[in-house]
Amino acid sequence: MKIAIFDYGAGNLFSLKSALKRNGARNVEIIYDMQDLEKYDGLVLPGVGNFDPAIRSIEKDARNLSSAIEKGMPVMGICLGMEMLFDRSEEGKLEGLKILDGDVVMLPKGKVKVPHMGWNNLKVKGESRFLKGVKDGSWVYFVHSYRTAPKNKKLVVATSDYGTSVPAVVEKGNLVGVQFHPEKSGDVGGVMIKNFIEMCREAAKK
Repeated sequence: MKIAIFDYGAGNLFSLKSALKRNGARNVEIIYDMQDLEKYDGLVLPGVGNFDPAIRSIEKDARNLSSAIEKGMPVMGICLGMEMLFDRSEEGKLEGLKILDGDVVMLPKGKVKVPHMGWNNLKVKGESRFLKGVKDGSWVYFVHSYRTAPKNKKLVVATSDYGTSVPAVVEKGNLVGVQFHPEKSGDVGGVMIKNFIEMCREAAKK
């Protein structure tokens, strides 16, 4: 089983790769394009960088990404990696990947400190393979200035309050988006990463 991390060219992905390996992924590769996604059993879109440069780095391969998701490849988008999956973002001028319907909007500046940096707890809303074994009220680590606003509220399986209700986890079949950083969220994040790896393992068997 092989899991890929897509590098937008925005930073050090060592902690993410280490977290995947620490939680049971033996073969993790950092990739710089998505020409050969069929070689992998899962993909992580990391949470580093800014919206427009990240979209520019991924748009040439957007069709390959959409096709892989349609064929059942588990994909986890973290923070920016989650936001890119939507239609558009207030952070940038370019269109998003439009894999999920909805916009990305800034956190309420007048109400709370932006960016939101630190630990916050989750309100688990529904059934989720990604959140299996994660208790309601668990604490996770956020670093963000924006939040998603999905049109289909049923996709939101966990929220967190920060001046407004923040969709913390969205899940649609094999596609997972998280606004926080599971690789920086201690044992709770480890449970989620293990669940994602299990999703990849199941997909590899098919």
